[in-house]
Amino acid sequence: MIEAVMCLRLGSVLTLIGLSLACGTSTSPDSFVPMGPWGGEHALLTVNVASAAIEFDCAHGTLPVPITLTRGDFDVAGEFVQEHGGPIRVDEPIVRQPARYRGTIDKQMMTLRVTLTNTSQEIGTFSLTFGASGRVFKCL
Repeated sequence: MIEAVMCLRLGSVLTLIGLSLACGTSTSPDSFVPMGPWGGEHALLTVNVASAAIEFDCAHGTLPVPITLTRGDFDVAGEFVQEHGGPIRVDEPIVRQPARYRGTIDKQMMTLRVTLTNTSQEIGTFSLTFGASGRVFKCL
């Protein structure tokens, strides 16, 4: 009888530990980055339901999935395209590079870090404000 009670208590304790671990390691998103423009110096991120596009000085990029937030943080794979001044030839290839777009959101402010994944080159860190227009200077 005592062994049965001990097994029941041990089983209950293990169940509670399992539940708490499952809850503490959840990777499901809390929410999504609000849709609309996020602008700042040298960057403008435009978020829609299924993806986002970003404009930089002399570059642009895409984030081909919804940007989910987990405790205010996000980490999304996307692509980055370096631009150049002058005319673009019809036969000029577009060089797309894989990039990571990582950041945090606190109320209406976003800190965005962009890194090229194939070279680990840091493109930059940008402070963006929801609803603001970006101040981007395209190549001439």
